[in-house]
Amino acid sequence: MLDSRDFLRRLFDAALAAAAPARCVPLHLPDPATIRGRIVVVGAGKAAAAMAAAVEAAWAAQLDRVAGLVVTRYGHGVSTRKIEVVEAAHPVPDEAGQDAARRILAAVQGLTADDLVLALMSGGGSALLALPAPGITLAEKQARTRELLKNGASIHEINAARKAMSAIKGGKLAAAAMPARVLTLAISDVPGDDPATIASGPTVPAPDEPAYARCETRVIATAQDALQAAAAVARQAGVTPLILGDRIEGEAREVAKALAGVALSCKSHGLPVRPPCVLLSGGETTVTVRGSGRGGRNAEFLLALTIALKGTPGIYAIACDTDGIDGSEDNAGARIGPDTLSRAAAQNVDARAKLVENDAYGFFAALDDLVVTGPTRTNVNDFRAIYLSP
Repeated sequence: MLDSRDFLRRLFDAALAAAAPARCVPLHLPDPATIRGRIVVVGAGKAAAAMAAAVEAAWAAQLDRVAGLVVTRYGHGVSTRKIEVVEAAHPVPDEAGQDAARRILAAVQGLTADDLVLALMSGGGSALLALPAPGITLAEKQARTRELLKNGASIHEINAARKAMSAIKGGKLAAAAMPARVLTLAISDVPGDDPATIASGPTVPAPDEPAYARCETRVIATAQDALQAAAAVARQAGVTPLILGDRIEGEAREVAKALAGVALSCKSHGLPVRPPCVLLSGGETTVTVRGSGRGGRNAEFLLALTIALKGTPGIYAIACDTDGIDGSEDNAGARIGPDTLSRAAAQNVDARAKLVENDAYGFFAALDDLVVTGPTRTNVNDFRAIYLSP
């Protein structure tokens, strides 16, 4: 019989492996010997440092031709030889991100048609490339970002605001690189995988702009890739996977209620799939903060889910952010089982009160049910798995 905790963690690990830069970056790199001019590597995002390291490993024989700069979140850096890695704040931008964006913009200027700009973009890049447009201050960008995050804005709404306030996003970096060729490798953290939305598309100009002709974007890892990798592990274990979707959005607690309904239907009626099965989903939920507690959207999803399931036997779940950081905390997410509510009650921890206070972190910390991975250095957003035992 499967150990539910081990099984769910294996699913999450498979999802992470599918989006690892060391696996997906080399598959999409051109041969540097075919590039006549300079090779300038720039990038931004939670996966940017690991992507830069993957480029260096793949191009080791011609690394002397490579130079550049990428910016990643504090704590997500790795050692590199030729491509400089700097760290900055996320999700609220800071001066380090502003300086990095200014340097990246300068690095792509003055190039020729023989040169290549290799742009490494991933989730988080929008906050990390913090170069305000003329007439806008960094403080104004910070205040607007905090407001959007607190009010539960979607990633599309947040990135639209960031583009409007930026001197580098929305294709402006590509325009600055003209007439050089620009190849963007993107790891997608946005529902729908629109390249213009990933990191707010600094190298993705509108189709009618002159810079578009020499720009190519390849989305090299997605939430769907991660879900399919987890599904393969489930099949090997004799568990039927059902991928509910890779772009599920909405308030975390409302998504939890909906998925609880699906899980209970499977348990009671064998529909839409009969146990043993696992319901897999990705995307990005949001949290409208009303309380004073701690916790990211995945922990809040699980707290609402365990309340909705009411201790139904045989249902277990894990929900984690694939970057290893759920919101602003030190955990990737958490896990639940049919005994979660009873164990909490035994410790006088009130699940409903914790949900009202947006204190999912405190709830799962008290039960030792947080999932802590540290920075994974990739990011295809939320990963959720609900396992129904036989």
